[in-house]
Amino acid sequence: MQTKIDIILVLDFGGQYCHLISRRVREQNVYSEIVPHDISPEEVKALNEKFNVKGLILSGGPSSVYGENTPKLNPGILEGNVPILGLCYGHQILVQLTEGKVESSNCKEYGIAYVTVDNPVGVLEGLSKKEKVWMSHGDTVCSLPSDFEALAHTNNCPVAAFRHKHKPIYGLQWHPEVIHTENGNRMLHNFIFNVCRCEANWQMENLVEKMVQELKTEVGEGKAIIGLSGGIDSSVSTALAAKALNEKLTAVYVDHGFMREGETEAIRETFSKFKINFIVVQAQKRFIKKLEGVTEPECKRKIIGEEFIRVFEEEAIKSGAQYLIQGTIYPDIIESGFSKNSDNIKSHHNVGGLPEKIEFKKILEPLRELYKDEVRKVAKMLDLPNELVNRQPFPGPGLAVRIIGLLTEEKIRIVKRSDKIVREEIEGAGLAESLWQYFAVVTDTKATGVKGDTRAYGYVVAVRAMESREAMTASFAKIPYDVLEKISTRITNEIPEVTHVVYDITHKPPATIEWE
Repeated sequence: MQTKIDIILVLDFGGQYCHLISRRVREQNVYSEIVPHDISPEEVKALNEKFNVKGLILSGGPSSVYGENTPKLNPGILEGNVPILGLCYGHQILVQLTEGKVESSNCKEYGIAYVTVDNPVGVLEGLSKKEKVWMSHGDTVCSLPSDFEALAHTNNCPVAAFRHKHKPIYGLQWHPEVIHTENGNRMLHNFIFNVCRCEANWQMENLVEKMVQELKTEVGEGKAIIGLSGGIDSSVSTALAAKALNEKLTAVYVDHGFMREGETEAIRETFSKFKINFIVVQAQKRFIKKLEGVTEPECKRKIIGEEFIRVFEEEAIKSGAQYLIQGTIYPDIIESGFSKNSDNIKSHHNVGGLPEKIEFKKILEPLRELYKDEVRKVAKMLDLPNELVNRQPFPGPGLAVRIIGLLTEEKIRIVKRSDKIVREEIEGAGLAESLWQYFAVVTDTKATGVKGDTRAYGYVVAVRAMESREAMTASFAKIPYDVLEKISTRITNEIPEVTHVVYDITHKPPATIEWE
C-alpha cells in the first residue's frame, strides 16, 4: 500500500506570486497544490483522503480586504488545527476575519523594505533583528485582536508579522517567496517543517510521471499535434508528449516571419533527429498580412495567438489529430490573468491570445504548473541536448513583441540584426550562462545622430539583459561597460537606420521582461 505524501495547500487570492509560493514549497521536497481561496473545511478534509494536508498558505492578491466583491476566506478554515500562514493579502484577511484593524496606508510599500524582527519565533525563528524583505501592499494591519501578538514591524507598518497566541496561525505582510526577500526560504522552511511538521517525501520525478500519464489518459486512442517553437518549453512538452504518445504525435513548427536570424534552419536541424512526425509550416506572409496597421501590443498578441491556432487546425485535419498540446508554463498563465481575482498584465499568445472558437477537442498543457527553471530540470531528466536545456527563453510571438509600434519590413530587418549582435557579444563575453534573457528592442522613437560627419536621423534600439530564477521576478543585469560599448558600436555601425542604443535598467516588477 502506497504511503500518502504530505501536502501544503496554497489558497489562491489572485496574487501574482501564488504559484511561486507553491513552487518554493516543492523546492523543499514537499508537495503543494493551488486551491481556490474559498475552499471549505469539508473540501480540505476530502483532500486528506489522498494526501496528508499539513498546512495552508494564503497568497497575496491585488484586492483590498475592504473592497467590493473581494475574495474572502471561509471562516470555518480558522476553526481547525491545520497550521496557516497568511502572506500580504492573506496576512490582512486573517486579521480582518478575527476583528482586527486593517486600514489603507498613506505610505504604501512596494519593493525592498527592511523589517525589525521583535520576536524571532515560529516562522521567524533564527532570523536577524533586521531583515531585507520584498513588500507590495497598500493596506496595512494597524492593530491585532487580543489572541494575536505582533512579531515584526517597519517604519510604515506597525504589524508586519504576527502569530496567534494559542493556534499555529501566522501572518507576514511581505513576500517570502520572492528572491528579493533574503531569508524567504528560511521563513518558509520554518513554516513547512517546524510549524507544519512536514516530511520531505516528494521529488520532481513524481511530477514527470504524472504529466506523462495525464497525457496518455487525456488523448487515449486519439492523436495530437504540438506547437513546437524550438524553445525550452515547447521542446520539453514535445519530449513528454513523445514519451506518452509515440507515433500518435505530430510536431508542428510555424515560421511566422518573426524568428531570430538562422532560427528556422537551426530548429529544422535539431528536431529532424528526433523520432517524431516533424512539420515546418512557412507562414510568414499570412502573419504579416494579419498584423498590417496594428500597433497595440495586446492586439498583436491576440492576432498572433489566433493565427497560430488556425495553422494548427489546418495541420490537425491533415494528420487526423483531435488534441493540441502547448508548451505553456505558469508565468505565461499568470501574466495573462489566470484567475478571476488576478490582473491581466499581458496576454500570452498561447493563453490570453487564444480565440474563443477552437476546432480542437481539448488543449493540453503539461507544463502549466511549472516555472522555467523547473522546466529545465525536467529537460535534464528527459536527456534533452544541453543546447536546448540552457537556451534562453524566446516569446511565442517572436520578435513581433520586440518591435514597438507598426511592424514594418524595415523594423523587422533591424530587430533581427540587432538581436544577433546582442547575442553574439554577450555569448562571446562568456556572460550567457549567468543571464536569464538578453535581446534588443526596436523602439518607435527616432533620434538625431552623426554618421560620417553628416546628420543622421534613425531609430533608437534598446538592449535588455535580465537575471532571474523563474521569470516572476527579475533584475536587470550589470553588463560590463566594455561589452555594452561593443554592442552599441556594432549596432550603430552595422545598421544604418539606427542612431542611438540605450540600456534598460528596470527590474521586474515594476516592468515586465519583454517590452510588449
